[in-house]
Amino acid sequence: MRYSLTPLTPEQLAIQQLARDFARDEIAPHSARWDRESHFEPALIRQLGDLGFLGMLLPEAQGGLGLDTMTYLIVLEEIAAADASVAVMLSVHNSLPTQMLLRWGTPEQHRRFLEPMARGELLGAFALSEPDAGSDAAGLRTQAVRDGDDWILDGTKAWVTSGTHAGVILAMARTDTPGDRRGGRGIGAFVVTPDLPGFSVSKKEEKMGLRASPTVQLRFDGMRVPGANLLGEASKGYSYALQSLEGGRLGIAAQALGIARAALDHSVAYAAERRQFGKAIKDFQAIQFKLSDMATRVASTRALLHATAAAKDRGEVVTQYAAMAKLMASEAAMWAAQEAIQIFGGYGYVTDYPVERLFRDAKVTEIYEGTSEVQRIVIARELFG
Repeated sequence: MRYSLTPLTPEQLAIQQLARDFARDEIAPHSARWDRESHFEPALIRQLGDLGFLGMLLPEAQGGLGLDTMTYLIVLEEIAAADASVAVMLSVHNSLPTQMLLRWGTPEQHRRFLEPMARGELLGAFALSEPDAGSDAAGLRTQAVRDGDDWILDGTKAWVTSGTHAGVILAMARTDTPGDRRGGRGIGAFVVTPDLPGFSVSKKEEKMGLRASPTVQLRFDGMRVPGANLLGEASKGYSYALQSLEGGRLGIAAQALGIARAALDHSVAYAAERRQFGKAIKDFQAIQFKLSDMATRVASTRALLHATAAAKDRGEVVTQYAAMAKLMASEAAMWAAQEAIQIFGGYGYVTDYPVERLFRDAKVTEIYEGTSEVQRIVIARELFG
């Protein structure tokens, strides 16, 4: 089924088909089990790396594919339609740690970290939030203290996607002093690797959805980070993170779009098969209206997302529209998953069918990478200049 009027180039169509085939053959058959067992499949990292999907937005000089934003989001949608847990791992890796390293990393940091990340040898993660600093990320408390050429980090990071398997983590820590706090202007970004003394993976979250994507707390206990692992300037890490979050929001919007599309696809197939009162339920107007509304929201969400991606690729500032796309896509995903359960009836409520997992996976898209309330604040702020 076609739900988009966006014209795609032959290259985009080929990459879309590659992602769709991989999702169908290597991900979808295992998604229910991975969700049930909260299992992260490490083999996916190398497989996705071999396809180039862990370096989609990186230049060829750094081992990437050099794709535009639109093509990247097309791939994410295809993966998310099969398994949103795999899609969030892809989204975080491609939009946050790799982009921060690309923009502000040194040539040596590119060689040591970025190029292996593009090849799938190292998975990337992003550590900004803390147990007491979520939406108010500038209030983080993890402290970095200079010690000769090194930095000593102490603190706990929370909600770290892929934190159990990441080989490179972009972690934010305070570089100002307790007696001279400077808010967002006193935070540095550090390239952290699991082999550093004082690094440990702490609590693993037991989540409602995205159960195949490990979300953990990371503990830094007097962790010694080489000075060469500081990204850019010591006081600008928070600024680097905020600039990268714009791309992260588009990635989560694509993930949410994939969930909404999957809810629609499953509902259309089920409505054609399920019979009640002597005919397929697709022949009932109540079901037709639900499917029509779902298809309309999927198409309009994709149109906004792709238009925003195209503007970003033209070099335009898309802060407002990235927030709109994330807001619209996440709420469409939640609504479409709910409608899918209603169409499936009692079967939608049990784990034998996939739509209850879509419902659980959809909810977090309204929360992470900025809650829906935060997106509305961003949109309103842009409206008033």
